[in-house]
Amino acid sequence: MPVQNATQRFSSRVDTYVRFRPGYPPELLALLRSECGLTPGSVIADIGSGTGKLSELFLENGNRVFAVEPNLEMRTAAERLLAHHHCFTSVAATAEATTLPEHSVDFVTAGQAAHWFDLGKAAKEFAHILHPGGWVVLVWNDRRMETALQKDYEQVLLTYGTDYQEVRHEHTAARLPELFGHAAFQQRTLSMTQTFDYAGLEGRLLSSSYTPQPDDPHYQPMLAALRDVFEKHNSQGKVEFEYWTRVFYGQLG
Repeated sequence: MPVQNATQRFSSRVDTYVRFRPGYPPELLALLRSECGLTPGSVIADIGSGTGKLSELFLENGNRVFAVEPNLEMRTAAERLLAHHHCFTSVAATAEATTLPEHSVDFVTAGQAAHWFDLGKAAKEFAHILHPGGWVVLVWNDRRMETALQKDYEQVLLTYGTDYQEVRHEHTAARLPELFGHAAFQQRTLSMTQTFDYAGLEGRLLSSSYTPQPDDPHYQPMLAALRDVFEKHNSQGKVEFEYWTRVFYGQLG
């Protein structure tokens, strides 16, 4: 599937995404309180909100959240999972055209999604919907590549991933001046861990948009390689998946 087809590429992976993708550490809220003045009264536009993993963190903080997601299947999952939050509003739209009113939100956030945006067009849209002095916050989880498990897991992705190299997050970090313009932005790093048995590790792999589907001839060899990685690194049937949570935040120029 081509990289540019970002809207549909997760349609067949929603269940594994919900079950096996990590959320975000609660320390993110503390960071945004101290650095950006986040309060429970802040209004959030969570862009590319997917199944609502980042939206949920803000909803539990008491925030009103507009979850903007173009993919029907991902958006439907979020509506099912977050419907009990009265401050949750689902919006079928994109980063470049959110449909939200001018100066209607205090924060624009994106969790694990900014690499799909046209950053130049998104910058104009974010400036339109933010209150003056509002904040843009981009968050994603990077696997801790210095661990032995992740080095071997990375090799599975490099060998079998369909377009893995093209969608790696470091490409997005290098392009952030397209979004923030001449304004300064800050970066912080938090940490978090997931624990998986083999089924969980397989689900985590299959939740990624760049892994082959079951009808692909590389699918079974990929799972065999993953099984080898698990057998090499598990302790009592579990592996620890460690992440650095990258947080980029600033006000638009």
